[in-house]
Amino acid sequence: MGDMSNSDFYAKNQRNEGANHAAGFGCSLMELRSLMELRGTEAVVKLQEDYGGVEGLCKRLKTSPTEGLTGAQGDLDKRKEEFGKNLIPPKKPKTFLQLVWEALQDVTLIILEVAALISLGLSFYHPPGESSGESCGSVQGGVEDEGEAEAGWIEGAAILLSVVCVVLVTAFNDWSKEKQFRGLQSRIEQEQKFQVVRGSQVIQLPVSDILVGDIAQIKYGDLLPADGVLIQGNDLKIDESSLTGESDHVKKAADKDPMLLSGTHVMEGSGRMVVTAVGVNSQTGIIFTLLGAGVEEEEKKEKKVKKQDGAAAMEMQPLKSAEGGEEEKERKKVSIPKKEKSVLQGKLTKLAVQIGKAGLLMSAITVIILVLYFAIDAFVIQKRPWLPECTPIYIQYFVKFFIIGVTVLVVAVPEGLPLAVTISLAYSVKKMMKDNNLVRHLDACETMGNATAICSDKTGTLTTNRMTAVQCYIGDVHYKEIPEPGVLPPKSLDLLVNSISINSAYTTKILPPDKEGGLPKQVGNKTECGLLGLVLDLKRDYQPIRNQIPEEKLYKVYTFNSVRKSMSTVVKLPDGSFRMYSKGASEIVLKKCNHILSEVGEPRVFRPRDKDEMVKKVIEPMACDGLRTICVAYRDFPSDPEPDWDDENNILSDLTAICVVGIEDPVRPEVPDAIQKCQRAGITVRMVTGDNINTARAIAIKCGIIHPGEDFLCIDGKEFNRRIRNEKGEVEQERIDKVWPKLRVLARSSPTDKHTLVKGIIDSTMVEQRQVVAVTGDGTNDGPALKKADVGFAMGIAGTDVAKEASDIILTDDNFSSIVKAVMWGRNVYDSISKFLQFQLTVNVVAVIVAFTGACITQDSPLKAVQMLWVNLIMDTFASLALATEPPTEALLRRKPYGRNKPLISSTMTKNILGHGVYQLIIIFLLLFIGEQIFDIDSGRNAPLHAPPSEHYTIIFNTFVMMQLFNEINARKIHGERNVFEGIFRNPIFCSIVFGTFAVQIIIVQFGGKPFSCQPLDLEKWMWCVFLGLGELVWGQVIATIPNSKLRFLRRAGQLSQKDELPEEDVNEENEEIDHAERELRRGQILWFRGLNRIQTQIEVVNTFKSGTSFQGAGALRRQSSTTSQNQDVTNVSSPSHVSLSNALSSPTSAAAAAAAAPSTGQC
Repeated sequence: MGDMSNSDFYAKNQRNEGANHAAGFGCSLMELRSLMELRGTEAVVKLQEDYGGVEGLCKRLKTSPTEGLTGAQGDLDKRKEEFGKNLIPPKKPKTFLQLVWEALQDVTLIILEVAALISLGLSFYHPPGESSGESCGSVQGGVEDEGEAEAGWIEGAAILLSVVCVVLVTAFNDWSKEKQFRGLQSRIEQEQKFQVVRGSQVIQLPVSDILVGDIAQIKYGDLLPADGVLIQGNDLKIDESSLTGESDHVKKAADKDPMLLSGTHVMEGSGRMVVTAVGVNSQTGIIFTLLGAGVEEEEKKEKKVKKQDGAAAMEMQPLKSAEGGEEEKERKKVSIPKKEKSVLQGKLTKLAVQIGKAGLLMSAITVIILVLYFAIDAFVIQKRPWLPECTPIYIQYFVKFFIIGVTVLVVAVPEGLPLAVTISLAYSVKKMMKDNNLVRHLDACETMGNATAICSDKTGTLTTNRMTAVQCYIGDVHYKEIPEPGVLPPKSLDLLVNSISINSAYTTKILPPDKEGGLPKQVGNKTECGLLGLVLDLKRDYQPIRNQIPEEKLYKVYTFNSVRKSMSTVVKLPDGSFRMYSKGASEIVLKKCNHILSEVGEPRVFRPRDKDEMVKKVIEPMACDGLRTICVAYRDFPSDPEPDWDDENNILSDLTAICVVGIEDPVRPEVPDAIQKCQRAGITVRMVTGDNINTARAIAIKCGIIHPGEDFLCIDGKEFNRRIRNEKGEVEQERIDKVWPKLRVLARSSPTDKHTLVKGIIDSTMVEQRQVVAVTGDGTNDGPALKKADVGFAMGIAGTDVAKEASDIILTDDNFSSIVKAVMWGRNVYDSISKFLQFQLTVNVVAVIVAFTGACITQDSPLKAVQMLWVNLIMDTFASLALATEPPTEALLRRKPYGRNKPLISSTMTKNILGHGVYQLIIIFLLLFIGEQIFDIDSGRNAPLHAPPSEHYTIIFNTFVMMQLFNEINARKIHGERNVFEGIFRNPIFCSIVFGTFAVQIIIVQFGGKPFSCQPLDLEKWMWCVFLGLGELVWGQVIATIPNSKLRFLRRAGQLSQKDELPEEDVNEENEEIDHAERELRRGQILWFRGLNRIQTQIEVVNTFKSGTSFQGAGALRRQSSTTSQNQDVTNVSSPSHVSLSNALSSPTSAAAAAAAAPSTGQC
């Protein structure tokens, strides 16, 4: 953009005129970009002066404010070329080679590579002179006779080859995980659609297809997909905190502040805007480019930003700093799962560390014993001198010992653990898509298995969200079903039809069914659809009325929000007077009514006494049938003097009630069953709804959340607040603790009530297990509760973009029974990991003990390095695939949640691990020490260096693998079940892996030869190996009969003890655990930055007013000087989690910026 100040824009525009008119549009990309940087009146003035208002802008962009773009392909392509697409390019994924390189960083693999290379090097080195053979003694005996010395290199090469296998498998897994995650991301992005007018038709368009010049319809709850200028709006309020850090909602109007920015949320109202900037040119896009669409490039960009202070950069920097924290968090949130360690990860990490330490110790001892034994034997007992020409031979021995030690370590460390978790989660996430759960954060699916409470919305989740009007009270008569239009007073009927048609969002429609005989399609707000359905049932049509009074002609609209709980529309009548139509929750609207239409359609006085009677006789009976009651009313105003429309309290009073409608939203047929499953699984379901208490209670009984005669609380928001707040109006945890255990229905609740309830349950300490809470939400205002919950479910169909952004899992069918599926999958993940652990640890224990004792007694591990690596491959990679992909069963829902403190390895599992370990060790040691007598073969013990493989050791290796294979079948059950084969054919992956491993094992033994240290076996010996393996299954039954109560000592392994579990907020927010002193220090620093920031902002404001320059301009110019001074303060902040903070604070903005950045560091 070059170096220039705001005033130079005009000059530049003049220069550009020729160029951009050639492209056929009346304004260039840069002009639009600079236009979007203005706010408020400044923007209105600029629009009027340069473009002739919004209409002029539309003309230049060749679009119509009412009909939108024509939709001709050539025109669309030209716009893409000129103004760009609505896409922000994602960060480049890691290439496969980068992932391979990362996999190579594994310590054990590096040790193995080094050992293999040394082994290779030495095998090619032949000691000079043949005479040394005798003088080096028995050490080398018997090798040369076999002529096998040449084959020495094979072992090293084989180790390298198996390392390559492990690396490729790991890298491939990482790569596919990354790919899946990106697929998921793009799927989430593609699912986001937006309403756009093209060729005077309203269509739903994927956000990425929106172009400059499109006319977009915006409504409550939308996340704006692009920058635009408001053409016409009703009571529009926008939350721009994601861009400016200001938490107050900004009022937008075509004549006051028409600028709408991408990435901001519509909190109230509706309207139409013309799109002026998309993708990287929109405000969010500019920020993403400044952030380098990723954190690493941030430092590079920072320097560039300082050099370039063109107007765009100037305007952007204050925004950027406010955003730094926010956007970056958004980015991080999108590209990697939550930082917080989930319950399972915490337990696993701890376990892996414990096992790793034990393995390291064992391998070190093995190497030391082998070296000492060899040295004492050769130099002390046989009193042989160390001859220089023998050195290479001795070194070869030491390398062999070293390799054995490393092998013990490799087998001891369960590298398969992370792999199993990844595979299990990735598999579950893929399958959960089919069950209508779109998982946004991987660990949410596993946390869900531990859920103990679900706070669910009513509308759309427990019910079908197909509203139909079934009862109404009109003209003093309560009709139990919709009456014939002839029965009603004509005046009342006209008023009712007009009121419903005009006083509802024009985007709400009822369309003919997609297929013959289906139900009509409801589009838009479902309650309004129910009312429009009533109009159609009364044999009238709402469309002609809407055509007669199009949206532009509506004089004033008070849109629905959670405070008003009603919606009103004012129209100007032909005689100049005004009429306001109102509709809303019956108890709220009726309070404001002073008149009601009588049986002839004339208004009569409506006294408080009548209201009470009406509530008792009409509203409560409707509510007890589970109906939602809506009151429709109107009021006339004189034309002169015109009322003060902003004085809402006076306007929305003295109404005349037309009728009360009872709308039914039937319970989804599958919900009662799903709720029963939850209760069986130890999960409490609570309903939190905005509906009235009687309706809520009726629905809760239909769903089975409460059963008549039980001792449970059903209260409304007012009563809830009265019970949990003290005299000062503060929420007290002790008071919440008295309410939540019995609470089942919370009616007429505000979003804050929902958040308070969720927070109260999570923070409660009255039960020994911390409650794990899942919450469903669809509205913009559910965001805080969804974020606070352990798992937030957003509705895919009815949910607003804001809710989806705050959630962990999106329910693509809005159905409660999908949540039950999520619980099932979550528990399945936990069980899969446990199955894998049970199998893996058995192999580990046996292999380590065999290698260790074998090495100590016979100076050589019975299982060779390459064999160990093969075993490692079976038990790590393949077993994790086989056991992690077990499909879930209904049985998972018949037990209580595990909870956070239960050890990962249950006592049953420990019993199985030790039991099978004992069996395998007995068999292997029997084979090792008396195997040659049983099978009548040569002993393989004490073989010299490079000796050919022996049948004896091959049998040991083969039996070992067979036992693992059959034990893998045992590992399918971890709760002590008897039938380990149950449902085995439902998992084709498991079967194919078991058979595949068996086939490969045959090939290795029969044709593996020297590299695998194997000697081919005949059929009889094979039968023995398989027979000993089958013994595992029999032995498994024996173990299952031993009661756990006899084995008290097995309780400890893999438990997250109380002191390990950091206090909740620290676990959530801290990436690294920091000690308290440092934490205090950081808290101090943040407060200091905040103070500094506040002072700077105030100085900036004062200076700006003095000099009269544009506020942001001054900020950017002064920024250079302050950045340096602040950076000195920032350098003290040590840990990486603060990089984002320091960058966010390196430019002065309101204190809100610091506040926005602070939560990501967990201090504030």
